[in-house]
Amino acid sequence: MSDFGINEMLEMQRVLQDTYKDKWETISPEAGKNKLLWMIGEIGEVIDIVKKNGGTKASENDEIREHLIEELADVLMYYNDVLLCYDISADELKQAYTEKFKKNLNRW
Repeated sequence: MSDFGINEMLEMQRVLQDTYKDKWETISPEAGKNKLLWMIGEIGEVIDIVKKNGGTKASENDEIREHLIEELADVLMYYNDVLLCYDISADELKQAYTEKFKKNLNRW
């Protein structure tokens, strides 16, 4: 399987946003807060799966693992909506991530 990158995810989110433009909140900086809140809700669902089943079972049981991955995909979808709301490009994210990575390498 090939890598699945931010640009590909962003494009898929743009397609979803365009498909449901009459039903979903418009992508804008003002909508960013709401997308973050929805993302936090999805993170809570991920936490519930691990909390209720334990890390090992969530990792090894096929049915639970599939549910975990599905919820993580929901988190990523909202994450990408946030990037779209604030017009953050994959290149900007890569630069910030790389800089943060370098800081963290020397932090401890």
